[in-house]
Amino acid sequence: MTHKFGRISAALLASTIAGSALAQDNSVTIVLSEELDVVEPCMTSRSNIGRVIQQNISETVTELVPGEGLQPRLATSWEDMGGGTWRFALREGVTFSDGTTFGAEDVAHSIARTTGDAIVCEIGAKFFGGMEITTEIVDEHTIDITADPAQPILPLLMSTMTVVPSETPMDSFVDTPIGTGPYTFDEYNVGQNIKLSVRDDYWGDAPAVRSATYVFRSDSAVRAAMVKTGEADIAPNIALQDATDPDMDYSYPNSETVYLRVDNMTAPLNDVRVRQALNHAVDREAFIGTILADGTLLATGMTPPSTIGYNHDLTPYAYDPDKAKALLAEAKADGVPVDQTITLIGRTNNFGNVLETMEAMLQMFQDAGFNMELQMYEVAEWENFYSKPFAEDRGPTMVQAMHDNANGDPVFSMYFKYHSDGLQSGTTDATIDDMIAAATAATGDKREQLWSELFAYIHGEAVTDVLLFHMVGFSRVNPRLDFAPTIKTNSELQLSQIAFK
Repeated sequence: MTHKFGRISAALLASTIAGSALAQDNSVTIVLSEELDVVEPCMTSRSNIGRVIQQNISETVTELVPGEGLQPRLATSWEDMGGGTWRFALREGVTFSDGTTFGAEDVAHSIARTTGDAIVCEIGAKFFGGMEITTEIVDEHTIDITADPAQPILPLLMSTMTVVPSETPMDSFVDTPIGTGPYTFDEYNVGQNIKLSVRDDYWGDAPAVRSATYVFRSDSAVRAAMVKTGEADIAPNIALQDATDPDMDYSYPNSETVYLRVDNMTAPLNDVRVRQALNHAVDREAFIGTILADGTLLATGMTPPSTIGYNHDLTPYAYDPDKAKALLAEAKADGVPVDQTITLIGRTNNFGNVLETMEAMLQMFQDAGFNMELQMYEVAEWENFYSKPFAEDRGPTMVQAMHDNANGDPVFSMYFKYHSDGLQSGTTDATIDDMIAAATAATGDKREQLWSELFAYIHGEAVTDVLLFHMVGFSRVNPRLDFAPTIKTNSELQLSQIAFK
């Protein structure tokens, strides 16, 4: 009897080991630099949230695919009906992870929720500001979407619109997202990990990755070492000095622009000479190949050079601390309180070597004569300084940020960054407001020309901010995976695109 039991136990043990190995082979661990403060689908435009939720849990109406252009996702086709209205044919046979059927009512609800004012959704505030979006359900799988003013690239804008079930509350964020994507959101152990698993009833092809665990480590060297030792499979974001293994590390232009958002409404930053002095105080070239990667570009616009209308005739501000001091002296002579303390606010773990970058810039500003102090915050606290409503008693501030636009058009950036009513705008300038409206409504060559003119005005005349770098990203990928990062990797990481060698 004992012998028989022993044989059965050995067989069970062997089966368990084999099953565990198989499960391990079909699962991945992804190590992120920042923990998620929310898991709300309408906030996936924020990169740390998008990497987990976007297209894994919550899918968009359309999808912009690098190298392929705009592609179907939950919509299979679309047609311009005129007058600002586009008709979208929706995919049939799709269900949400809770078992409910997907249809036009869910798209209408998602649009109303994302663009409404009951909650502040970053997708709505960032990409649909300055327009009213209305819907009309034609039938269960057909919906008309109208933008006022008319948006000639409305199908492209829909590539940002994550879809949730129509039962999702309008006035609160969700803590367990439900979507039509290939994975379910299973666990969030705050401070430890997030776990997803594959859906067997997903409408699309079955992914190779059956489950994923996301863990959080703030130290880039730790993230790189975890992939090296097999403790993790992907580190989407590591620092330059940790990208030392050509068999595991990838570098790529990542569509991110680093800049300092300057509070144009508060003295002394409301004086254009002070903002010019800030720009001349920074030795941008000194960062490249030292703290930041070779291949990093100096920025003259909020979007990467791959977007239409990017003004290639503009040149970065020259490093000239003497000119900065002269501009400050001129402003002081006119009564501008240039000696007032300016708070420079940075986001911890926003990119590799962000602290070193911020400390170096602080020294440059101080050397040019600015009275400035640096404060670094985790993302949840940093957001309070970055997005409206701004605190009334904030004093003069500059906020370091990194903005992602992999969508090819400045419309995904300009309203919420620069319009007087923009969620993250530090300026109120009627000329900018009018130029954004004109470019957004234009098409073809005219659209490109108007965006180019706006870039020139912001950079050379309004001098609204301190534009710094178009970034190069570094990711580390375990060789057991068949996966190569792209320009999208900084804002989303689709598990269904990962295969095993």
